[in-house]
Amino acid sequence: MFKVVRGNPTPEELAAALAVVQARASAASSAAAAPERLDEWADPARNVPGRRSFFSSPT
Repeated sequence: MFKVVRGNPTPEELAAALAVVQARASAASSAAAAPERLDEWADPARNVPGRRSFFSSPT
């Protein structure tokens, strides 16, 4: 529920403001629901000493 505290917005102005708020809320909820998958190059496990890669030769 929204309440106009100051001013007297037209129905179009109020609809535009509510559309922005709804779009931001929708974007925030979808971003929280699906975290981005990190690229393998950004994986911190790549920097672990002694980790063998697919192309490393056996020792």
